[in-house]
Amino acid sequence: MKNDLFSIGPFTIHGYGLMMAIGILTAYYLVERGAKKKGMDYDKIFNLAIWAVAGGLLGAKLLYLLTRLPDLIADPSLIIHCLKDGFVVYGSIIGGILAAWIYCRRSTLEFLKVFDLIVPYLALAQGIGRIGCLLAGCCYGMQVSENNPIGIVFHESVYAPNNVPLLPTQIISSVLNFLHFGILILLSKRVKSDGQLAGCYLIFYSVGRFILEYFRGDLIRGNVGTLSTSQFISVFMVIAGLFMVFGLPKLQRNRGTSAPMQE
Repeated sequence: MKNDLFSIGPFTIHGYGLMMAIGILTAYYLVERGAKKKGMDYDKIFNLAIWAVAGGLLGAKLLYLLTRLPDLIADPSLIIHCLKDGFVVYGSIIGGILAAWIYCRRSTLEFLKVFDLIVPYLALAQGIGRIGCLLAGCCYGMQVSENNPIGIVFHESVYAPNNVPLLPTQIISSVLNFLHFGILILLSKRVKSDGQLAGCYLIFYSVGRFILEYFRGDLIRGNVGTLSTSQFISVFMVIAGLFMVFGLPKLQRNRGTSAPMQE
């Protein structure tokens, strides 16, 4: 695993950034193709992607800074390092969703339909992005015994402990995200109401993330009580997802039945 893949003159291509870019571009291509099939406006989908990516990157950085807030208060000079490195996936999800909602409010796009369209490819992009985590050595797992057959050893990572076997949480997360993508594609053909597929995404991702957090070894991510920051957020994401799957369809039906008849 090596984050600095190659250099072109003064520019270095990093594995983490490259995998993020591949994930984002792949997701955008598939979302655009799906939008065309549904008759959505191409220009609006492109603008939506810009908003969502910008909101996602901003949210990921802001949440990372929040998890490092005690350290930043103790040593403000760390802000330079924190601005250069470090993202939190949940921040990108929340920031991207919020930015997409704002853009849909400003345009004629229906947010829930767009949300349902995006989430399978969001899971796919996350799976690709976690390969970048493996190359960089971030988001690493807890240390395991040398005899553990699934342990991986980093030698040049600036994030993970080097020369000790670690649980490959990056690989596990990537595989789970690819599986998540496949499940959402299958469910997309079966859901009845707008927003249900997005709710499934929130539930599946949050449950998986909550469990996987117990096997992470990078304790710098902050905590809320006995839960890690991501576990704490996962609880509310599951609640939101359950509402979207079970509560939202009832609200939509009630609105439909209570609407006045037009002659």
